[in-house]
Amino acid sequence: MNTIVREMPDLELALLRRSLHGLSDTCERCHRCRRNPLVGERVYVYESGVNLCELCRSRERSAPFDSHIVHGPEFGHSLRVIDNRPETVGAVAHAA
Repeated sequence: MNTIVREMPDLELALLRRSLHGLSDTCERCHRCRRNPLVGERVYVYESGVNLCELCRSRERSAPFDSHIVHGPEFGHSLRVIDNRPETVGAVAHAA
């Protein structure tokens, strides 16, 4: 088995670290366990501003202020087809 080992130039390494740091700033994390909740998982928000995942919520004594579901990166960028065509007279008579 051949393994290709290559040196990572300093600029490439710096750009990788910068992008990962920027990504971690925008991701939601659980305040207690520090993990990123999965897509479709519910996150609970408390009045203090703390976000807790499903797993850590059971350890909290107070009730959450709000909750929301974690969406994937494609959320809000998809298209929904809406049929705005007027109904035809034949289709209405056939349905009746």
